[in-house]
Amino acid sequence: HFVSGLEFDLAINLVGQPLVRQQVMKGVRDFLKNPNPVKPLVMSFHGSTGTGKTYVSSMIIRYLFQRGLQSPYVHHFSPIVHFPHAEQIEQYKESLRGWIQGNLTSCGRSAFLFDEMDKMHPGLIDVIIPFLGPSWVVYGTNYRKAIFIFISNAGGEQINNVTLALWRARKDREEISLQDLEPAISKAVFENPQSGFWKSGIIHEDLIDFVVPFLPLKHHHVKQCVISELVQQGLEVRPGVVQEVADSIPYFPEEEKLFSSTGCKTVASRISFFF
Repeated sequence: HFVSGLEFDLAINLVGQPLVRQQVMKGVRDFLKNPNPVKPLVMSFHGSTGTGKTYVSSMIIRYLFQRGLQSPYVHHFSPIVHFPHAEQIEQYKESLRGWIQGNLTSCGRSAFLFDEMDKMHPGLIDVIIPFLGPSWVVYGTNYRKAIFIFISNAGGEQINNVTLALWRARKDREEISLQDLEPAISKAVFENPQSGFWKSGIIHEDLIDFVVPFLPLKHHHVKQCVISELVQQGLEVRPGVVQEVADSIPYFPEEEKLFSSTGCKTVASRISFFF
């Protein structure tokens, strides 16, 4: 029931991301079906602001854990909050390793979300490598039922450029495949010295099971976001307002004004101007 609920939710509420839906469902479905997975499920979400990365990760968590993000088995890391100082990286490594180990010991089915991987100090994330691979027991714990989700704006620009180029070549977003985007993401994320994944063993050892690209959103997607936000806030859905909110958002590139620069991120705050 969990899987069909998530599938339905993604189909109804996630706008304009056919590839995400397909990748996430494939990852989650296969992983949960297997009573003895070989390794934890490791997914990496990439795309620019407001395209749904945090939204989808919290959706997965909501279906997996009764209390969703409030669950004691869900752990959320943000480099700015948890690892702010470059000079303390060794302490961060120790505490991150200890935290993950301790929590997997108390519950094998835990989830770990790493936000803003593009702001993570290079080298820090490698301390979790022993928990991501197919080994049987690490530090006396079987941790193969855990889920790791990395979220990153890195690769967003490249995904946008590829999507734009394909649009100009008359290729519909429904036809965009992972193969179209993977090389660009890999260059931006895994081969970039500024990235938290820089030279990471996580990449060299192929520990990421699913790279999930979030495409830039078009005008009609933003309108869908406006409508669902109005419904959520219990406000009247007036076509004029929907149009105006969607029009008030900046679009790129300069000439075609095709994709929203902020995805659906500022929709909620913009609606308040009209009520």
